[in-house]
Amino acid sequence: MSSEIEEKIKGIVTSIVHCEGKTLAAATTWKDLKADSLDLVQILVQLEETFGIEISDQDAEKLKSFGDLVTYIEGAVAQKAKGS
Repeated sequence: MSSEIEEKIKGIVTSIVHCEGKTLAAATTWKDLKADSLDLVQILVQLEETFGIEISDQDAEKLKSFGDLVTYIEGAVAQKAKGS
């Protein structure tokens, strides 16, 4: 499950949460990373800017793990590419 998008996401998460990339697996939760709500907001804002997408508050609440985040961003980028 390693893609260019995932690597960009990993870079953003590790820079904000100050963890090592190798600690990030699909099942890694924000609690595992000791990320607080401010960290999550910073991550989401950075992802929106990086990928040119919008993440709604409702969607953000569903993103419980690194894998959830990668799957969501990959889907959002694919939708944007289709022009929908």
